[in-house]
Amino acid sequence: MKTLSNYSLKQNNSFAVDSISPLVYCPSSESDLQELADLLPASFYILGEGYNTLLVDSRAPVIIKPEFFGVSIRECDEGYTVSAAASENWHELVLHCISKGINGLENLALIPGSVGAAPIQNIGAYGVELSQYCSEVTWFDFDKQQLTQFTNDECKFSYRESIFKHGLKNKGLITQVTFFFTKKWKPNLSYAGLDDLPTNVSAQAVLNKVIEIRQSKLPDPNELPNAGSFFKNPLLNKADWLELKKLFPDVPSYPQASGHVKVAAGWLIQEAGLKGFEENGVGVHKNQALVLVNYTSNSGGSISTLANTVYNKVYEKFGIQLEPEVRAVFSTGESTLIRLSHG
Repeated sequence: MKTLSNYSLKQNNSFAVDSISPLVYCPSSESDLQELADLLPASFYILGEGYNTLLVDSRAPVIIKPEFFGVSIRECDEGYTVSAAASENWHELVLHCISKGINGLENLALIPGSVGAAPIQNIGAYGVELSQYCSEVTWFDFDKQQLTQFTNDECKFSYRESIFKHGLKNKGLITQVTFFFTKKWKPNLSYAGLDDLPTNVSAQAVLNKVIEIRQSKLPDPNELPNAGSFFKNPLLNKADWLELKKLFPDVPSYPQASGHVKVAAGWLIQEAGLKGFEENGVGVHKNQALVLVNYTSNSGGSISTLANTVYNKVYEKFGIQLEPEVRAVFSTGESTLIRLSHG
């Protein structure tokens, strides 16, 4: 198994902050994973492409960086089964599927990161979530030292959540994700920006529109380091939402099947007066307040401080506690980013 010592992760996180890991393991086979299971320290972090990770400290913990690649497609009368290894790039998988006439993931185009990271967060955009198409996740259990499969139900998907994020955190890692796409495809045009497309639109046209919208709203992390949406859109119960709506009639909100109402976190941040805010080389993006960006800082601590400022300001104005979507990694491993007196 390939290993790296005293390795700088500056090129392995989309905030482009420097953090040195004492040791990086790069497993690429089941036998590597079995070997790794006997070597695990008390503290470690599993890193994909680093698009949803904030390295807060100058020293990182031991890193596991899987290197599993490959995509396979099986066709049946009803649809297509697509299996993708964990280290494949998510957006490239979306493009590959659409090019083969396999429709369903077009609304999730241009979401940065790896395939293996996608089920952990249950990534979603423009009215679609990964959980709608994920049929199985292949998982290596460190304790049992063997591969196992999780069905969709067993993954316990919810809004930006899964069993891998909490119940199985650091107890193993994802090696492959399997999807099923029906041939009876219909476009999902429910979200603003897509709702003006014709109902007979092609998946390729939806994909192109999603890319156009995302590129107009979100800065390219290769040009301006960021991790996309930094905070989750908060879910409010009906009573709290009605109270908020009385005070702020223009708040963008989206009713959920659960009875909760999803509120736009970017709007809350903007209304708290933080859109375009800059401090210590980092800031809130001038066009999309949900995105925190790194202009000149080499320290993840600066972004951590900014995130706490945003949390405070939104709480003070609306009484709503934002929850980071980005995962915070300290020298001792992953931990809570918001460490304030509120809540």
